[in-house]
Amino acid sequence: MSKTLSFPALRVPVFRNYLFGAFISEMGNQMQTVAVAWQIYELTRNPLYLGLIGVANFVPIMIFSLFGGLAADKLDRRKLLICSLFVQTVMALILFYLSQTNQISPTLIYLILFFVATAQSFSVPARSAIFPNLVPRQFFMNAVSLHTLQFQSATLIGPAVAGFLIAGLSVSTVYLVNAFSFTFFIVSVLLIKVPVFNHDKIVAFNLNSLKEGVKFVISTPILYSTMVLDFLATFFGTATILMPVFAKDVLQVGPAGLGLLYSAPAVGGVAAGLILSSLNNIKNQGKIILGAVLLYGAATIGFGMSKFLPLSIFFLILVGLGDMTSSIVRNTVRQMITPDHLRGRMVSIMRLFFQGGPQLGEIEAGFLAKVIGGPATVVVGGVGVILITSLIAWKNKSLRNFHHGKDDNLVT
Repeated sequence: MSKTLSFPALRVPVFRNYLFGAFISEMGNQMQTVAVAWQIYELTRNPLYLGLIGVANFVPIMIFSLFGGLAADKLDRRKLLICSLFVQTVMALILFYLSQTNQISPTLIYLILFFVATAQSFSVPARSAIFPNLVPRQFFMNAVSLHTLQFQSATLIGPAVAGFLIAGLSVSTVYLVNAFSFTFFIVSVLLIKVPVFNHDKIVAFNLNSLKEGVKFVISTPILYSTMVLDFLATFFGTATILMPVFAKDVLQVGPAGLGLLYSAPAVGGVAAGLILSSLNNIKNQGKIILGAVLLYGAATIGFGMSKFLPLSIFFLILVGLGDMTSSIVRNTVRQMITPDHLRGRMVSIMRLFFQGGPQLGEIEAGFLAKVIGGPATVVVGGVGVILITSLIAWKNKSLRNFHHGKDDNLVT
């Protein structure tokens, strides 16, 4: 099968430009995630401070996410995205300067992460609302799979590169590389042309517009059921914030090994992207979502119990496979059933849950690891994922039996 037949979305030049810029930017972003976690743990040697990274990231999501979604539905999404990317570039440069001049501290890092997360509260809805307009509708599932594939490829490469840069050069080098990566994405967005929809007559900056987005999500069973599942599973199953603990104290593999641990889930994510992007039609999406989340939980338990690096990497690959399979199917369904004038708000509401879960989970993991240790915390989280997913599957028949072709399962 030819490349264009396997990946028809790549025929669209606008989508290719966007995909390239997103890949470079995400690779830098993943590198910075590793650098921040390593630097915090080096400065404090306390997993509790790693948990506070989740606080710095979640508070802006809670405050600004709905407003970011409304802005994405009301304003020019392309300009909004460029402005938010510029803010993130400046923040990366500030991290570079403070680290290079030895003025960095955990408090300053948390403050900068707060501003980064605030900017992302506007960039994420804008990116997600632009995305469906880059390809014809019949290519959308393939585009989502390819987008996830590039994200996972960046997650695979970025942390590994960050680990070697930290070991060979310095943490500050990673921040500088991330700043340059944002400029690639800004140029990429400047080069693409997307339809500008005039939603002024149906979208206003007021409370009613925010309520409209919330009402749409609540009245759509597949949206709110996957939203709850996403939040609870990632709250219990998030193990990435404790990677420095595993690299330094459990597996004793140093910063290079830390990069490998962060990259391993992306191997499974890439596999999920390749498999799903090669399929033209996927049936029984509800069962696929539930099964993938159960795999995610079981593999999390395996990682928490492992004391051997290759085995740890194997379980993390399975974590990524389960997580990304669920994510691709969920995101495709969500985008396809949401009207364009509501996409920004839908994504911002979803973000409260699909990013709020892991961020709050990081806080929980940091506190619990202080009490019972990192490995036990991860195992408990994996067990929690399996129990909560099983309960939701048992109680929620509409999710268990969901198939995208059944209109009566979309909106009630």
